[in-house]
Amino acid sequence: MEWLIILIIVAFFAWRMMPAKGVRTIDAAGLKNKLGDKSVQFVDVRTPAEYKARNIKEFKNIPLNTLPSKTGTLDKSKETVVICQSGMRSAQAARILKKDGFENVVNVRGGMGAYNG
Repeated sequence: MEWLIILIIVAFFAWRMMPAKGVRTIDAAGLKNKLGDKSVQFVDVRTPAEYKARNIKEFKNIPLNTLPSKTGTLDKSKETVVICQSGMRSAQAARILKKDGFENVVNVRGGMGAYNG
């Protein structure tokens, strides 16, 4: 019985780490190529303190816990790139955006931890 509980926990975390269906991922180099593109909107879902400590100027800070109520401030027709510290919260954010009707969502793999720009 103990192994079943462990298996369920592992499966749950594996599911949480998987990108939402239809969400593309890019690495830090791919992100650098997109920065400055006015047809793309950039969303950083880290906490305000994390954002203040280190951020990329093109990114708008919308913490993950407020994202569901703030999707109306974003343009659903634009490509939306999401980032966090490691890629975990931004994967959750991508799911929220896809569920809310955003068609073109991109998650930055490795997040700010992988970005050095």
